[in-house]
Amino acid sequence: MYVKRRRISTSIAVGLITGCILGSGMWMLAGIYTPETAFIYGSPGSLAKFASYKELKNFLTASQSYSGGGVEPQSIAERLLGGSQKLLVGPTYDAAESLRAEGSSQDYSGTNIQVAGVDEADIVKTDGEYIYLVSGNAVFIVKAYPPQDGKVVSKLSFNGTVGELFASGDKLVVFLGAPEIYATWVEKSGAASPGMAVREISPGLIPWTYGASTTIQVYDLSDRASPTLDRNITIDGSYFNSRMIGDYVYVVVQKSAVVEDGNVDLPTIQTERGTTEVEADSIYYSNHTDYGYVFATIMGFNVQDGTKPIVQQSFLLGATCSMYVSPEHLYITSPYREGDETRMVYGTSIHKIRIHEDEISYAADGHVPGWVLNQFSMDENDGYFRIVTTGETSIEGTSGTNVYVLNSTMGVVGKLEGLAPGENMHSARFMGSRAYLVTFKNIDPLFVLNLADPENPAVLGKLKIPGYSDYLHPYDDTHLIGVGKETEEAKEGDFAWYQGVKISLFDVGDVANPKEVAKYEIGDRGTDSPVLTNHKAFLFSLDRNLLVIPVLLAEINPAAYPGEVVPAQAYGEYVYQGAYVFNISPEGGIVLSGRVTHLEGKDDLLKSGFYFESKYTVERALYIDDVLYTISAGMIGMNSLPSLESLNSIELS
Repeated sequence: MYVKRRRISTSIAVGLITGCILGSGMWMLAGIYTPETAFIYGSPGSLAKFASYKELKNFLTASQSYSGGGVEPQSIAERLLGGSQKLLVGPTYDAAESLRAEGSSQDYSGTNIQVAGVDEADIVKTDGEYIYLVSGNAVFIVKAYPPQDGKVVSKLSFNGTVGELFASGDKLVVFLGAPEIYATWVEKSGAASPGMAVREISPGLIPWTYGASTTIQVYDLSDRASPTLDRNITIDGSYFNSRMIGDYVYVVVQKSAVVEDGNVDLPTIQTERGTTEVEADSIYYSNHTDYGYVFATIMGFNVQDGTKPIVQQSFLLGATCSMYVSPEHLYITSPYREGDETRMVYGTSIHKIRIHEDEISYAADGHVPGWVLNQFSMDENDGYFRIVTTGETSIEGTSGTNVYVLNSTMGVVGKLEGLAPGENMHSARFMGSRAYLVTFKNIDPLFVLNLADPENPAVLGKLKIPGYSDYLHPYDDTHLIGVGKETEEAKEGDFAWYQGVKISLFDVGDVANPKEVAKYEIGDRGTDSPVLTNHKAFLFSLDRNLLVIPVLLAEINPAAYPGEVVPAQAYGEYVYQGAYVFNISPEGGIVLSGRVTHLEGKDDLLKSGFYFESKYTVERALYIDDVLYTISAGMIGMNSLPSLESLNSIELS
């Protein structure tokens, strides 16, 4: 883990801009619209297929030569709003409960995922007996349970960059990048860095990419001491995201789509049986996109049966921003804009793809104003798709946080716009017919929304408290956990300074009057946790009232400010890194049970100064039966629950 301290005097009022939020402002989205065009959020749209390679080439040639960076899109104003139905109470939302090892009595924790039955790749996986983890350019297979028998069983070493894993029965799926992708926007007269040649593609800002591929290897683990390679698949493009449903893994990769030397370099898939190029007349395309087109290829394969064929479907879209996956559908988003050179409103295109075992097929697409924060801003429930965006909703300038409900053909049937104008969107969580949103500027409004009627989403209640939550997690039907930052209002302006990491427990049983019933603040300004940006670092068990999060602790030395009040913008110094283990419940609140570090006897923190980097940074935690396992790139620690007595540790080398 590599953490850079933010020493500049910036306030929390500056938005947290990542991925396509940044992209929607930088990628000079293409479109020709008259100034009076109103933003009309979308409807059932339909992507078309190219009739031939020549048509694809002409399309991309036109988009590259067009002064706005893309071909003239169909106006959103030409699309009609979709129909409406009644929304029923949603399915069970809890996606991260205990699993049980096959043929064994102990239970164990899985990866913290968004949707039950839809697994997400991560750097650590367990099956209740073994732990599989990424460390540097290697994957370790570790005998983990019982702890006294803990040892490294085998190690897989790779030349390329190791990404994430899936583990399923006696199969291990490893994602590799060779080489890494570098993608940026640079001025046509300059270069991304000294010595890099830049080829002009279109006027103004242009996309530049370094050739990349994604390799997926499937290993047979019948003998975990000697894994054997079952399957080796390489796809043109950079890895974007993946999911595993049952025996099938679905992967999304992106590849720049340009005409170069008179040719279009189409995506290819390479296996032991040879190389297959995606056929141009099989590619769906959208002419409602941003400055640069990419091929987004969705590939699926059976993990357990290597004889079953690989399936794929490619789309020519704008850069993929976020992805949400239900058991039946995969949704990917890309940005676009509405307006002209004097006034722009940014929107999000949503592409719905049907997935079922070896079926990948286009279903529908829709469009909404604003941009999406992350996967938790989206949800599918009883045939409806719900999405939260931030941004202006019309040329006239209505702005804020917005909620849209789309039907099965991706037509907008309900909307709630302009929540918390001028505030930044920090987190969202859908739970059946309810949704919870956190925005922030000076204080944290937690909104409770009713989505039972898809045509009339409504605010049921809200809570305003200091601080904000970057991640929301259901505790039970009436309680919610939030992890974010404490804040202190600035005296010198209309903003607030973020402080230490804050854990909140909210009671949302009375929807009109949500309450923060418990909170726990860790450290001073500069304290950080990967949970703030990656939900997979969050470990929670309702049955055990157990909460574990990794924390990099920063504390201010009062001696540095003798005789004065410590200023709110002051940073602490790094003094600890490890897992914080809590007992959490509505009755008992949030109580620290103890901490587990991998840095004892090591001087990484003393040498860290402005930065902190160590292979002993605890990044994940899991449990098997009554043993807590903390994982860093250099070690696996094993501690008893609930006492946290050390039982064993395994060095990874």
